[in-house]
Amino acid sequence: MIGSITGRIRELQTVASRIALAPVLIRLGIFVSSLAGLLLAYPAEVVAGQALPALLGVAALPALAPRRFWPTFAALVTVGGWLMATDGYDRPVALWRLMAVAVLLYLTHTLCALVAVLPYDAVVDPDLIVRWLTRTGWVLLATAVLGVLLLELGRMGAGTAGWQFVTIAGLLVALAVTATLAWLLKRR
Repeated sequence: MIGSITGRIRELQTVASRIALAPVLIRLGIFVSSLAGLLLAYPAEVVAGQALPALLGVAALPALAPRRFWPTFAALVTVGGWLMATDGYDRPVALWRLMAVAVLLYLTHTLCALVAVLPYDAVVDPDLIVRWLTRTGWVLLATAVLGVLLLELGRMGAGTAGWQFVTIAGLLVALAVTATLAWLLKRR
């Protein structure tokens, strides 16, 4: 037991002495994007109360352990906050807030994926991070445009028929993207 504890302490000392700047900055980005998503999702009454330290802890978990369950946990807590705000506190669903939370969730997810493949002492070319973030930006832009277009298509229909059309159109888009990805993977 004591040998295990001293082994862990030595590991932490080695990590602290060899850690590089790029993985630290990416982990900081994970923390900031996760915290911003949580703050946007939760109602102001909850954030202003005693929940802020817990939300800070939830935002720190994926930054500290991106290869584990914590990014998923932070995303689920964010979605839970969104549901609590809209259902429990009757906050109206604003498109800008919904898009911002979705963007921050995806940004947290993709930064966790990036830092999960980087060793803590990796020397990273800044172009790699710029290309990664550029691709992420294009994905987010395309998703936002498509989401707004589908929302407007839903408003054009009368009553619930418009929402059914949007649901079917969204499923068809998801199917097309999945088929395209499978085709591209098969081509390799």
